[in-house]
Amino acid sequence: MAISWSDFEKVDIRAGTILEAAVFPQAMKPAYKLLIDFGPEGIRKSSAQITAFYQPGELVGRQVIAVINFPPKQIGPFVSECLVLGVYTPDKDVVLLSPLQAVENGAKVG
Repeated sequence: MAISWSDFEKVDIRAGTILEAAVFPQAMKPAYKLLIDFGPEGIRKSSAQITAFYQPGELVGRQVIAVINFPPKQIGPFVSECLVLGVYTPDKDVVLLSPLQAVENGAKVG
């Protein structure tokens, strides 16, 4: 299904740096709770099912790409405030999308 350019412009996709990552034991599927710095756009929380390829300690300091203008989503006792983007493998595991070089937190994807 094709979308218009104006539809794409409604999606606010930004780069941010993971400040904290922790196991999210209450999630139905294995996940981490992330705290991500989006610079001028603020610090936001996210629940991410990225446990197949990443450990919490190695995520801290990593830049990721996320949608920041979805409404908050309650996931068990946690409120996710952005959607971290990744690519699914054939096994449905997620490989994170990241800039190839460092960019400013909050930089807009376009």
